Formats: sequence, structure tokens, C-alpha cells
Amino acid sequence: MSSFRAPVSSSKEVFRDDLFKGKVLFCTGGRSGICYRVVETMMSHGVDAAIIGRDAKGLAESAQALEKATGQTCLPASADVRDPKQLEKAVKETVDKFGKIDFVICGAAGNFLAPIQGLSSNAFKTVIDIDLLGTYRTIKATLPYIRESEGSYLHISATLHYRGLPYQAHVSAAKAGVDSLSNVLAVEEGPRGVRSNVIAPGPIGNTEGMSRLTPKGTNPENGVPLGRMGDTGDIANAAVFLFSPAASWITGTVTVVDGGEHHIRESLLPYPQSVLAPEKVKDLIKGKL
Repeated sequence: MSSFRAPVSSSKEVFRDDLFKGKVLFCTGGRSGICYRVVETMMSHGVDAAIIGRDAKGLAESAQALEKATGQTCLPASADVRDPKQLEKAVKETVDKFGKIDFVICGAAGNFLAPIQGLSSNAFKTVIDIDLLGTYRTIKATLPYIRESEGSYLHISATLHYRGLPYQAHVSAAKAGVDSLSNVLAVEEGPRGVRSNVIAPGPIGNTEGMSRLTPKGTNPENGVPLGRMGDTGDIANAAVFLFSPAASWITGTVTVVDGGEHHIRESLLPYPQSVLAPEKVKDLIKGKL
């Protein structure tokens, strides 16, 4: 399979440097991981950005690093997507700073491995509150400005809910809701010039989420038809396209960026042993079962 391990192309090889000059991006979950890379790539094409998260210190450090890497302006706006008032404050700070918002990335998320029998109502609710309700609150807080700019939304989802994947009931329900919410947003706001799309990443290497969710002793790369783990740059390249004028007639879609992995996915935990006797697989799971 090594012949298929093509390197990730730089967005600069495809899109012009000033593609997003004069545009403003608002991103939840932009402090680290996939969303950080998307913001960095967008900024490298001229966008100014606000990154939103709960860790004020971490946000400030990430914003400084983004500015240094791209030469653009990045505003760290501390907010918890579970609190509508905090989100509204972050939106106001962004508009006060930049005068508008053109693009929104709904990327705040939480996940962990747990079977339904071991998943408390509160734990289930927490993931729904961050992933799904957090997306809804972000839309509500930013929509007046996206209407004004005839801008675009991008939601970071997953492929976990395409099949019944054990130990992922909470995030599967949340991401299925995100996909549906984006579809309705696209239909309701399309006549106002607003677009809404979803990117569904597959297994992305060197991310906190993948590290936490991959059972010990397994290699997710073995189940990817294109022969390699995904890179955050793969998601960033897709995001640049979907925000670009080249995608001006694309809305209400889900773009799967996973090297074909979801077509042949098997449970990384042994099945049916993992659902019949969860205590026997707890040593394979990173963190508490």
C-alpha cells in the first residue's frame, strides 16, 4: 500500500495567496487540532480570524502563533459554546474588532469511548450540549452577520454515525444532528445568499481525538483504502475549497474526507466481545471506560 501514500498538497499549490483577503473567520474549537490547522490555512490566504474556546491562556498562545505564522490578525475570544451569552459576547468582540463576519466554522466537540450501558445521561447530554447544541448556538449568535455578508458556514462532523459503531452512541447522535441542522440551515438561508456545508473527517493522525479514541495495539491506517492516516492539512484544503468562490453553488452537502475509510470500517474494538463483556476490553481503551 506504500505506493498510495501521497503527501498532502499545500493549499498554496492550488489557491491564490490573497483568496480571502478582507474576509473574517469566526471559529469555535480553533485553539488546537483540526480547526487550528483550518484557521492557519485560511489565514495564510488572507483571512483575519477569531478563535473561540474555554481556555483563555491557550487561546491567546494559539492566536499569537497563528499571527506569527501568517502575518494576519487573530483574536482570541474566550467562550464556552454551552453558554449562549458567552458566545454572543465573543461574536460582539469579533465584530467590534473586524467590523463583520464572513465565515463561520462550528468545530467545538467532545468525545470518548463508552458503551451505552456505561454511559450516564449526564455524559450523553454533555456531548450533545457541546457538539450539537453548541453548533446551534453558534449559528444563532452569528446568523445576522452572515446574512449581512452573504457568508458561509462550515461544520466539522464525523463519519461515525454512518453505521452503528459501538461505544459511540453519544457522538453519533450529536453529529447526525449537526449534519441535519446544516441541511436545514442551507435550505432556510440559501435564498438570503448564505451557504452551509459539512466536512466529515476520517481518522486524522497526530490529533488528541484520534489518540484518545484509538484502542491500544491497533493501527487505524490499515483500514484506509488510500493507505495513510489523514492529516489536518487534508481537512484544511477541503475547507478552503468550500469557503472559496469555486464552491459558490455548493450548499447543504457533506464532504467526507477520510481516504475511503468509512466504506470498509470495522469496529476497532473486538466485536461482539466489546459489547457483551465491556470489562474485558477496558485495558485496550485509553482513559476510563
